[in-house]
Amino acid sequence: QVQLVESGGGLVQPGGSLRLSCVASGTGVSIGVMGWYRQAPGKQRELVATISVGGMTNYADSVKGRFTISRENAKNTVYLQMNSLKPEDTAVYYCNANNRWKPGNYWGQGTQVTVSS
Repeated sequence: QVQLVESGGGLVQPGGSLRLSCVASGTGVSIGVMGWYRQAPGKQRELVATISVGGMTNYADSVKGRFTISRENAKNTVYLQMNSLKPEDTAVYYCNANNRWKPGNYWGQGTQVTVSS
């Protein structure tokens, strides 16, 4: 079983920055694609960004140029650097990871990001 633990959320003013981190832990599991999703009140969960083991990235159009996803494979850790934050970025951000070699998809508990003046 894999556990994902996120950190780094909080309250920030518009135009500010935050960095989210997520550590995957578990025995006997090789982590594949990692990513971040978010869910705002009354809305469906949506993709923010994903990154492969080799570093290939994919971003939602709404965050391109403002957010950067990265990872440290040796630490099973994924990061999301969020710059130029907007009120519409307010949401619970969830870390996601899949098993590299077997079926398996895992979610973190979520971390709240609030962008407000």
